This record gives sequence, structure tokens and C-alpha cells, in this order.
Amino acid sequence: MGQEIITFALFGNSFQEKKSAYIDLLLSILKTKGARILISQDYYQYLSKIIGIQHSIDGTFEADNFDADIVLSIGGDGTFLHAASSVGAKNIPILAINTGRLGFLAETSPKEMKDAIDDIFKGNYTIEERSLLQVECPDQPLKGYPYGLNEVSVLKRDSSSMIAIHTTVNGTYLSTYQADGLIIATPTGSTAYSLSVGGPIIMPQTNTIAITPVAPHSLNMRPIVLKDDCEITLDIESRSHNFLVSIDGRSETCKQGSRLIIHKAPYTIKLVKREGQHFFHTLRNKMMWGIDGRK
Repeated sequence: MGQEIITFALFGNSFQEKKSAYIDLLLSILKTKGARILISQDYYQYLSKIIGIQHSIDGTFEADNFDADIVLSIGGDGTFLHAASSVGAKNIPILAINTGRLGFLAETSPKEMKDAIDDIFKGNYTIEERSLLQVECPDQPLKGYPYGLNEVSVLKRDSSSMIAIHTTVNGTYLSTYQADGLIIATPTGSTAYSLSVGGPIIMPQTNTIAITPVAPHSLNMRPIVLKDDCEITLDIESRSHNFLVSIDGRSETCKQGSRLIIHKAPYTIKLVKREGQHFFHTLRNKMMWGIDGRK
């Protein structure tokens, strides 16, 4: 019997021209394996314009109009988040190859690409599930994808004064945050925006979410960690009569008085985890966890 044909759907970063050689190498590896290759339409156009594509592919696709066995994200965490939003509830595992900077989600380096693809064809990998948040706005339906793998943020607009965020959890009043904003983060997002404003680092699969204020008016407003089966309701007041809702960095404006309801999404995102990849290793490697800078 011949080797199994695996279909890969490829998403990439169109702002890394200097690193475009990695995609040529990746395509060479996939073609050698006899893989079926699909590339997102916008990324394919970028590759054709910037580097030209020397390898034949099996097709292109737009948005979430594709089916595949494995999704490949080549870029940084932003590229991964874009790929994850396109995968949605398809249950297709994602392997992220990091050509960006920090890359908490994109753990595989370009030099590991061949070994990673070999592992996929051999079945030497596991699937790690990551939860998402879903946000609803009954007063003003949101225009974009309402699911966040990292976080849902409520923020003041531009130079307007701080906003008041009345927060309840499962119908019980928690607090009113007078702040520049509020971040509701998953464990995946705990090392992203939330961490930068003092939120806790949360290990994946702990079934929790964190609420972290952004520049709170009162210094005793601290982050809090909740079970992820909680429903969080936010009622926002703003002197500028509007505010921003940001879901994994995708922002849109909402009018004052709009209520946001945030809860766990009904599906998860699947990550391809190679042998030896562990969250603690990522912390040490990416954040120089525990390293003494005096040495």
C-alpha cells in the first residue's frame, strides 16, 4: 500500500517578505511527501507577487471555504489566530510554524519543519484542545467573528476618559471597573494582552478564565480567575457614548449602554503537539522564565 495522502490547508503572514524562503522550503517538503496542498487565496496572491511559486499546488480557498486534514500556520501568533478563526468548528488540527517574534502558539521553528511534517505522516503527535470565548451583544449584533481564542477586551476609544464596566458573574454582581478597559482571557490568552497589563499566567486545560482590568482607577482592583463555565455580563458606561470591543485584536465600536454577554464557546481549537513540546518548556524558552539576568 502507498503512503496516505494528507491534505494541508496553508495560512501565512503576508508581512514577512524577508522570511518568504521558509514557505518555499515548506512547499518542497510537502511535495516530497506527496501531500495535497491548499493555500488561502490572499496568501497565495502575496506569494505569487513577491516570490513566485515554483511548486504546483492543488487549489486555493477563501475564508473558511476549505476542508483539510491538517492546517498549517506559518508566521507568528497573529497568523495562528487568523487561521484558527477560519478553522472555527471544523475540528481540523493546526500546526503552527513560528517565523514571527515571540510565538507562544507557534511553537515549531522553521528548522524543525521537516521533522514536524515527518511526525504528522507517521502519526507521532497528540492533539491539545484550547477553549474559546464567545461574546454576544443583544443590543447591537457584532459584525465580526464572535469567538476569541485569546481574549475578549472592552476598551475606551482613543483619548476619551476611562469607562465604567459593571460586571456580573452568573447573575451575581462582581464589581464596577473604572478603568481604560477590561480583559476576559482564556488560558491561551493569559500570556498575551492580559499578561502585559499584570494578569496571571494560566496553564492550558485548567478550565479557567481571567478577568484583568486595564489601568484601573483604583489600585485595589486586581485580576481574578474564574471557572470557564461562568457567564460574564458587562454593562458599559462611557462619556464618549461609545467604546471598543476587541476579540483577539479584531476591534469594532459599540454604543454606550450595550450589554455584552461572554461565555465559553461550544467548540475548541485543536493544536498539533509534537513530542517534547510542553507549556513549561515554552515559558522557559520564550519568556526566559527564571533566568538570572545578572549572569
